[in-house]
Amino acid sequence: MSKLGAGIAITGIGSAAPKAILTNDHLSQIVETSDEWISSRTGMKKRHIASNTESLSQISAQAAQKALSMAGITSADLDLIILATSTPDDLFGSACQVQNLIGATKAVAFDLTAACSGFIFALITASQFIRTGVYQNVLIIGADVLSRWVDWSDRNTCVLFGDGAGAVVCQGIEQGDRLLAFEMYSDGSQNDRLNLTYQGESKSLVDNIEVNAGTYQPITMNGREVYRFAVAKVPEVIEKAMFRANITSEQIDWLLLHQANQRIMDAVAQRLKLPKEKVISNVSEYGNTSAASIPLALDEAVRLGKVKPGDIIAASGFGAGLTWGSAIFKWG
Repeated sequence: MSKLGAGIAITGIGSAAPKAILTNDHLSQIVETSDEWISSRTGMKKRHIASNTESLSQISAQAAQKALSMAGITSADLDLIILATSTPDDLFGSACQVQNLIGATKAVAFDLTAACSGFIFALITASQFIRTGVYQNVLIIGADVLSRWVDWSDRNTCVLFGDGAGAVVCQGIEQGDRLLAFEMYSDGSQNDRLNLTYQGESKSLVDNIEVNAGTYQPITMNGREVYRFAVAKVPEVIEKAMFRANITSEQIDWLLLHQANQRIMDAVAQRLKLPKEKVISNVSEYGNTSAASIPLALDEAVRLGKVKPGDIIAASGFGAGLTWGSAIFKWG
């Protein structure tokens, strides 16, 4: 058990994505679109798509094992696993399946659903368990298989989403605290901007008793409104977190945003007066992977040697709910 008042450090990271790659040219064979149309509006060139033999739990476990390896601990050392996802293999949750796949017999596991803000919300949640001394080693996974819930006849949404997983290991440390500040927000009045809704029909059981039987419908989104929401709220929430951390934008080494759209990332960076060189982006390769996008992009940047120990990262997730949040942390 960690000591009360312990700090938090991210000591390992890993990611995984399905093998199959769907390019913009592939999409032009499915709907009326083109590589130029998609890339100019989103920055996306490819996205990884899970096959019918690849599960969310499997790619989550793959990412987790890489994060554990970098952290230098085993699954037996884990106290807690938080899986941020909106697309579990089982509606009751998939965190326990991941726990079993990686052999984390001591860890308690649960799912957290906050759509594209999921990883940031999970990181903040994990920090509370560590800071209060309850747990020492926590695995956080952001993973989604949104291809299951895409309307492949809707060119406005089917070009956006891909599948993937990213994971980090957070550990309690006695000296310092690498999570410098955070902010979280929700606004249910804008829920209709981005949905994956349940739709059912009335079914009579006996006498006057009826139930609603059905299933979830494909993703729908008002792209224009989501763009407006993101470019207004994301810089604001990052600035609030920076204020709490008592740092300025000049001290930020990297801007790490949910990989929803390159134009959104560029607009946020501009409002924060951060140069493009400080923006971590791999949206061209993976598309929008929802809760997976932040750790997936960070893992790539760390393994390429771009992000170095001690670098200050301003991260922000935003999406369905609507939810948005920011975390300012030092890497390593």
